[in-house]
Order: sequence, then structure tokens, then C-alpha cells
Amino acid sequence: MATAISARPFISLALPENRAARLATQLMLVLAGTALLTVSAKTKVVLGPVDMSLQTLAIMLIAATFGLRLGVATVLLYLLEGAMGWPVFQSTPEKGIGIAYMLGTTGGFLAGFAAMAAIVGWAADRGWDRSFLSFLGALLVAETVMMAMGFAWLSYLIGADKAWTFGVAPFILPDLVKVGLAAAILPAAWALRR
Repeated sequence: MATAISARPFISLALPENRAARLATQLMLVLAGTALLTVSAKTKVVLGPVDMSLQTLAIMLIAATFGLRLGVATVLLYLLEGAMGWPVFQSTPEKGIGIAYMLGTTGGFLAGFAAMAAIVGWAADRGWDRSFLSFLGALLVAETVMMAMGFAWLSYLIGADKAWTFGVAPFILPDLVKVGLAAAILPAAWALRR
């Protein structure tokens, strides 16, 4: 029994037992998560064709806190909001909205967000977010997959050399800092909970 409890995501500690209340709470969490993703997208630094934001840090923290299902649901709803034309992405509405924006230079990274949430949420569901090193490893894998997806799409659009120079290289160090922050925050939250 203790193993089952320790393998649940952090948010499960706050969810009500009643099924209806639990579903309502989960829905509110997903909506709050999409709002956080929107705010984190609008917090940006221009570094090239793909601006740096706090989005990846937000996705890592949401997926780790919510777990696989709620984390992925949050990111997918966020992507759906963007596809419907809501100005939730980094440079919307300035650089376009909806599907047209999603097929632009950030398209691969946006798809990578869902993969990142799945990897981080999966790791959190297994209790890896309680240990700095275990969680750091999972976050590095998630970050690499997301960056690879972004690089692949950007290479298709502008060529591999430009994609690496403008779409990946400037983000390596800032994203490693975000990975380190997320890897420290969740184990610290679990330690405080204990």
C-alpha cells in the first residue's frame, strides 16, 4: 500500500475522494494549467526564429505535478485552444493564429510539448520526481525529445544548418537551466510534504 501511494503524482494528495468532486477538480486543474501555459508562453526573450519562453519549465512542472494523464490532457487542451485560434502561443496573434501558426517554425516544438508532458508525467507516476537525479534524467530525456521534434520540423522548413543555429543552439543552455530548476523543485516539494 505504501508503494502505491508513493508512486502517485503530487497533485493526487489534494484531490477529493468523491468521484464528481474529483472530476470537477481535475477539470479546473487542467484549465488552470492551460492558463499557466499561456502566461509562460507570453513571457519570452527573442533569440531567433523561435523565441525562448518559460513554457518548457511550466510543462515540466505541470506534468510532474499532475502526472501522465492530467499533464498530457493539459498540454493537449492548450494545443487545441491554439488550433481554434485563441492567442495562447508565444507570438500570437502577431505572427498568426490557429493551425497556420502551428505549422510555422514552432510547430515541431509545440508537438514536442505533448511528448515532453508524457515523458515527465510517466516518470512522476513512477515516483522519479522524488529524487533529484532520477528526475533530472527523465527531464533530460523529455527535453531532448522535444528539441529533436522541434529541430526536425524546423529543418524541414528552413534547412538543418539554420534550424540548428537559430532554433536549437541558442536554447541549449537556457533549457538546461530550466531542467535543473524543475529537477530541484519537485523533490523539494516532496521533501516539504514529508
